[in-house]
Amino acid sequence: MKREILTLLRGGGYVSGQDICRSLGVSRTAVWKGVNSLKEEGYRIEAVPNRGYRLEFAPDVLTEAEIGSLLTGRWAGRELEAHRHIGCSTNLRAKQLADAGAVHGTLVAADVQEGGKGRRGRVWEASPEGTAIAMSLILRPSFAPGKAPMLTLLAALAVRDGIRQTCGLEPGIKWPNDLTLGSRKGCGILTEMALEAEYIQHVVVGIGINVNQTEFPEALRDRAVSLRMEAGRPFHRAELLARILEAWEGYYETFQQTENLAFVQEDYNRSLAGLNGPVQVLAPDGGWEGISLGIDASGSLLVRRPSGQVEAVDAGEVSVRGLYGYV
Repeated sequence: MKREILTLLRGGGYVSGQDICRSLGVSRTAVWKGVNSLKEEGYRIEAVPNRGYRLEFAPDVLTEAEIGSLLTGRWAGRELEAHRHIGCSTNLRAKQLADAGAVHGTLVAADVQEGGKGRRGRVWEASPEGTAIAMSLILRPSFAPGKAPMLTLLAALAVRDGIRQTCGLEPGIKWPNDLTLGSRKGCGILTEMALEAEYIQHVVVGIGINVNQTEFPEALRDRAVSLRMEAGRPFHRAELLARILEAWEGYYETFQQTENLAFVQEDYNRSLAGLNGPVQVLAPDGGWEGISLGIDASGSLLVRRPSGQVEAVDAGEVSVRGLYGYV
């Protein structure tokens, strides 16, 4: 009920206790208990006789009530599990829920996660409480498994849009799964898929964002950055998370119809870090250098070799040489 009370109070101004009772179908006592519970969690809610309740302040927390009350979409995050501290990655928890039958759009979020990871088994360092976003979204698509890698690129666009709207910053996208602020990494994305026969059972899209950190361990200082460090002020994490999900719904629903990235190709390339610059393709059979020309409609990175031949890279890892210190 706390989520519903917050949703009503976020409409602005005073909301009478009677209106809350009527909207939620509960008693005045239940509303009073819900408001007091929110106050205990750090919310400042003014209560004025004959006027009602007014939300004055919301803490920067990643709870089911806080996130849920900020959602504006139809399905992304409507089913929600939030943790103050989780002993595994949110991706692992989301996969457990998906295996147990969790519906399309179910979200797992955590203030602090242990065991986070990135591509190729790299470790995503746990951040101090109250500083980062760790979130994983469960999807149950009907398209072929070969289309799933493109979801990582769509997630990057959704995060970019959320940061633009909430923070006023313009992050770059390092193909295929990072977002950058200046020359350092601010967000990582990990997409994992479970198959049954030749069909997708579920996809989990995991997103980790450095939001309010003011410093990083020495080993990460040259290659990690937070939104707060870039902008010089803190940000409300649940608001950012909600705006990312709002953008995600739009991208995903169009992708379901097109099953390719032609509709975002130009937009993605405008945000692509290192576009028209030198890149080094790191592949199991050896590395080679070329010029990044942007993505094609399937999400592959087009790279022009020194010979002039253009190759679509869809395996291995591409690093932007000489620009980004974290690769």
